[in-house]
Amino acid sequence: MTSHRPFRFGVQIAKTRTASEWRDAAKRAEELGFDVFQMPDHLGSQFAIGPALAVVAEVTSRIRIGTLVWQNDLRHPTLLAKEAYTLDVLSEGRFELGIGAGGSFPPEFDWIGVPLEPNGERVARLEESVRILKGVAGPEPFSFEGAHYTISGYEGHPKPVQQPHPPIFMGAGGPRMLRIAAREADVIGLLPMFGPGASFDEQELGLDAFEQKVTLVREAAGERFDAIELNILVQALAVADDRAAGIERLRQERGFTNDLWYESPMVLVGSIDEIVETMEANRERLGVSYYSVFEHNMEEFIPIVDRLAGR
Repeated sequence: MTSHRPFRFGVQIAKTRTASEWRDAAKRAEELGFDVFQMPDHLGSQFAIGPALAVVAEVTSRIRIGTLVWQNDLRHPTLLAKEAYTLDVLSEGRFELGIGAGGSFPPEFDWIGVPLEPNGERVARLEESVRILKGVAGPEPFSFEGAHYTISGYEGHPKPVQQPHPPIFMGAGGPRMLRIAAREADVIGLLPMFGPGASFDEQELGLDAFEQKVTLVREAAGERFDAIELNILVQALAVADDRAAGIERLRQERGFTNDLWYESPMVLVGSIDEIVETMEANRERLGVSYYSVFEHNMEEFIPIVDRLAGR
């Protein structure tokens, strides 16, 4: 049994649109009761994160803003800190700093000629980056010498409103990343490992696999485990009075063949009551209380937000 955090909900919105439509999307997410407006970090059809989230902050008053998640290898950590802490100031302390090792879509590295390093190399750089992000948020000049980055007496500006730093959200799937996140993150986005072709490893999809990840996090975090919030980015949602019909709909729409999908906390299928019960059961078993959905599922997800927000 896990400790119970109240449910919290994010929506990931990215696709480019007109300026007025972007503002309307931000206001709509807030009106619908979402807690966090999140953006991914890709080089395709999306706005640059910094200016886009600054606009979201300007036209809203309650909803938090965040990244799900910045790709560490595409930015130097001091430049990332400046952008992140500027967003924290401009949002008056509503920013959540999501970061990951990156590489979920390898072609974009080819597009810009940035080498996609092996997993271990990317994870090692990410571990150093998180230490730097925390260090430059402090009041004194910061120095750091690692295998990948060297910082010499750098005093970062601006300082974030949230101290000692904005909440750090780390996406993690493999054992090493989960252990680092357990030590460093305030929020952990639980993910399957990736298999060939930048798709999820099918053996990592089921509830048992996620429970093993949480057990690893609990062991690595020790006494700080209860301070960590666990997140799931919902990969598929099918609200249907007939659960079998909802599953069939997903099979046809998404081409799912592995039955582990339908017990995965990343897939929510069934009536509103069934989905609510599933999420409550997953909070009891896994401790997951923070769910994020893609924009195309935003409206369909609202009855669930209404039932569970803050509970």
